[in-house]
Amino acid sequence: MLNSYEYLNLTSKVDNIKLKDFLSESGISSRLIRASIREKNIYLNKIQTFENKIISKGDTVSIKFIEEELNAEPQYKKLDIVYEDEDLLVVNKEANMPTHTSKGHRENTLLNYVAGYFVENDIKRKVRFVNRLDKDTTGLVIVAKNSYTHYDISKQFGSSMIKKYIAISNGIFEKKEGFIEEPIYREGESIIREVNEKGKSAKTQYRVLGEKNNLSLVELRLYSGRTHQIRVHLKYIGHPILGDTLYNESSKLINRQALHSSYMKFSNPRNQEEIELKADIPKDMNNIIDTY
Repeated sequence: MLNSYEYLNLTSKVDNIKLKDFLSESGISSRLIRASIREKNIYLNKIQTFENKIISKGDTVSIKFIEEELNAEPQYKKLDIVYEDEDLLVVNKEANMPTHTSKGHRENTLLNYVAGYFVENDIKRKVRFVNRLDKDTTGLVIVAKNSYTHYDISKQFGSSMIKKYIAISNGIFEKKEGFIEEPIYREGESIIREVNEKGKSAKTQYRVLGEKNNLSLVELRLYSGRTHQIRVHLKYIGHPILGDTLYNESSKLINRQALHSSYMKFSNPRNQEEIELKADIPKDMNNIIDTY
């Protein structure tokens, strides 16, 4: 087989299938198939091929991932890396760090620092975030090292992936666990979202882990991925997140919203093996849990 960082290697388990059909049935996006044909990056049993050949059981089809230019100015900072393989990098993002660059944040973003990590490790690819977190939300962020991985895991985000968060909310929950299934809507270009029947469907599961002094420690699982979903849903049921200045008010206990992406479980796109990842609750939230 060809080098697994540079190539995606796929072995046929059936006889007499066209190359394009095999790639499509293997979960390769039509966009990547077209680009690979155009760039002459498809190999059959290590031999470059340009034709839609009939392949046999046991044949290996390889797609070469092209070298790419970085999509951000690299900056250098030690990252808290939770997991890495030839296709993926998963980082535990710290607070007060935007995920992406924007008009107001051209530097000191996770994108800049991952770009720097790619330079240091000779990873000649764009930085592709599969998910993003708000600037002041901490926890797990997945970076794909190639377009195939980005496409595959993005599909899992909408279906099979398990995503859990930990939050500290105001108030004591009357019902200690349940589901919030309310549509989330944004008016125009406003940054603020709200529960509104005009919005898109959203589903959040919650479970109270502990409570004291009119605060609750809550575990949340997302079944959809709307912007600010947890923040909006918890406010809707009367338990906004501590320190959330957008949907609640500032707090002397913490200088950000007390929200942390703590757990993910998904399938490795290459071999379908289960990947289960955890990120410990950050110090500022732990201080509240331990001392307040």
